[in-house]
Amino acid sequence: MSTIYLCIVVFLLCLAVFDLFVGVSNDAVNFLQSAVGAKVAAFRTILIITSFGVALGAVMSNGMMDVARHGILMPANYSFEQVLTIFLAVMVTDVIVLDVFNTLGMPTSTTVSLVFELLGGTFIMAVIKMSADNTYVFSDLMNSEQGLKVVTAIFCSVGVAFVFGIIVMWISRVVFTFNYKKHLRFTVAIFGGVACTALCYFIFLKGLGKSPYLPAHITTYINEHTPLLMLYTFVGSTVLMQVLHLLKVNIFKLVVLIGTFALAMSFAGNDLVNFIGVPLAGLSSYQDFMANANGASPSEFMMVSLMESAKTPPFYLMGAGLIMIVAMSTSKKAHNVIKTSVDLSRQDEGEEMFGSSKAARAIVRFVQDAGNVVANVFPNRVLKWFDSRFDRSNMELDEGAAFDVVRAAVNLVIASMLITFGTNYGLPLSTTYVTFMVAMGSSLADRAWSRESAVFRVTGMLSVIGGWFITAGVAFGSCALVCLAMYYGGIVVQTMFMVLVVLMLVRSNRAYTKKLAARNKENAFQLMMRTRDPELVWEMLVGHVTRTQSYVCTFALEQFNRIVDSFQQENVKKLRQCNKELRNELGELKKYRRQEILGLKKCPTDIAIERNTWFHLGANANQQLIYCLRRMLEPIKEHVDNHFNPVLQEYVDEFDDVQRKVNELMKQSTHLISTRRFDNYRDVLADADNLKDELSVLRKRHIDRMQRTPDNANFQVSVVYLNLLQESQQFLSAMRHQLRAAKKFTEQ
Repeated sequence: MSTIYLCIVVFLLCLAVFDLFVGVSNDAVNFLQSAVGAKVAAFRTILIITSFGVALGAVMSNGMMDVARHGILMPANYSFEQVLTIFLAVMVTDVIVLDVFNTLGMPTSTTVSLVFELLGGTFIMAVIKMSADNTYVFSDLMNSEQGLKVVTAIFCSVGVAFVFGIIVMWISRVVFTFNYKKHLRFTVAIFGGVACTALCYFIFLKGLGKSPYLPAHITTYINEHTPLLMLYTFVGSTVLMQVLHLLKVNIFKLVVLIGTFALAMSFAGNDLVNFIGVPLAGLSSYQDFMANANGASPSEFMMVSLMESAKTPPFYLMGAGLIMIVAMSTSKKAHNVIKTSVDLSRQDEGEEMFGSSKAARAIVRFVQDAGNVVANVFPNRVLKWFDSRFDRSNMELDEGAAFDVVRAAVNLVIASMLITFGTNYGLPLSTTYVTFMVAMGSSLADRAWSRESAVFRVTGMLSVIGGWFITAGVAFGSCALVCLAMYYGGIVVQTMFMVLVVLMLVRSNRAYTKKLAARNKENAFQLMMRTRDPELVWEMLVGHVTRTQSYVCTFALEQFNRIVDSFQQENVKKLRQCNKELRNELGELKKYRRQEILGLKKCPTDIAIERNTWFHLGANANQQLIYCLRRMLEPIKEHVDNHFNPVLQEYVDEFDDVQRKVNELMKQSTHLISTRRFDNYRDVLADADNLKDELSVLRKRHIDRMQRTPDNANFQVSVVYLNLLQESQQFLSAMRHQLRAAKKFTEQ
């Protein structure tokens, strides 16, 4: 029996290693996005600084392990078997939930998933025990007070981080403005002194003051002389920052790098429990059972030892820190740091990742109305002065940066302080929540959300927050069900779930490889948005539009042939695939259109106005090609799916020539658009008109044929074929519009 439990513990430890790799790769953006987004240093330099922070934070994270041991459940009233069932259910559910959310592209949080999985597993096990023994109550089996404290802290951190981000960023921008290099004479030293003091207080004084690795007399001295040490730190760091400023050192970049170190340290100290807390608690339980069971069965031996504080060997913590550093340095996920938070908080315009929602529109409208009310209270002179502090005409922004170093410094200092504060009080705050909401608050205060982008960015913020709440509910319910199945199904069900997890990990890795290959394709739009020269933007926009139109031509022709061939072959599987691909392509075309409109706004004004009509005509023609194919597909798919009469050979032979000519014309059109050489442009248009006339003759002939048919046996397939002829005509019309628009838009 002990061998089975040893296998479970080994499996938990393997999942811990996997969680460290995946978790760090997934969450690296939390502490890298500000430094990388502001371009304060080379990526390798940022990684080295972050690695030191992660290593130190991992070693100091021992106290957070108590959350997994007795932060949610009361292990003294659970047997070894029950505790290990809860821990296994938590880890299995964690992998399943994260895999499902990543597959669906929904935002999630490792902290929230862990806490609510522990809550779900403990809750269902408590219900089982109370149903078997009515002497137990929930307070005997669940640490309700601590659990409520943890949950409250997690969700309160959302509002607190957002508000602090707004307040501190607004004050910082009023002081420094966007042209911050002209307002640094004395204020930058004070800013640097305050930032360093805050970081040193929460990280070194409070963190080291509670570290088990320092001698007792040093810990006592730190705790008794904290105010004095803070004063020394403020004076010393302020003087140092002023000297460095006089030596032409960019203090904001220095603060960003220090803040990156601090946030990485806070992340490792706070979030390490999310990855290895439960497996290490399982290992501790197994060691206690093997050493002290004295013949007691796993269902009888009570886990009183888990009520003690964790005494995790430094070897495990250092090993975990090393794995996190390796994951950060080698994982391609970790290197892809320009994520949702950067996109939603960037200073310049760009592609909006999210659409518009009713809730977001209502919020934006309310804020605008409230802003108008507040503006009426203050004199115009005061309002104009504040507006002048937010003037972006002389903004200091490094090439390719999403926002400036002032905002990056504020993001890192506030996020580090909040997370370290939670760590020192034993609260597993979500690094994802805090860093994201601080970034949202600072971008709002920085007026990065214009009236044209506010609705989209509020929608994005609501989507992310909604994903977090969904994570909580799904994690709780799923873990409760998995724990219930494992408890009553025994080792057989537990083994089945372990096999399922392995299969899901393999599938997830393969899916990510494919996703990464698609993402690594050249993204011309990002380069276009970073370019400052309007003439160069125009050249890049023409290339972007050309690639979009030529791809749509190729894609549309491919789908046209698949629809016609599948109609003739009665292949419903291919028709369903066509339907899915056409629907997805419409979404892609809408995204490309938004990108290209943003590019058009950055082009020279006279060119943008002159070519605007042809741009929209071409974009509409792209969509019309897809809409036409969907109208063509729908009756064909329904006909084949219902196993109605097959298409007559007479119709097949009749349409073969049309299909061949459509292919020739579409290939010629694709070549003209992709090469931007429109020498035989009018010949292609004339041939398209001739083919449309041929289709008109075919339609008239087919209608006459239907009227002459004595019975209605093939009426259904005849109607579907008639629709194919009609939509083929519309397909050619859309092709003509696209070709004409492409020539007018790109011609010199």
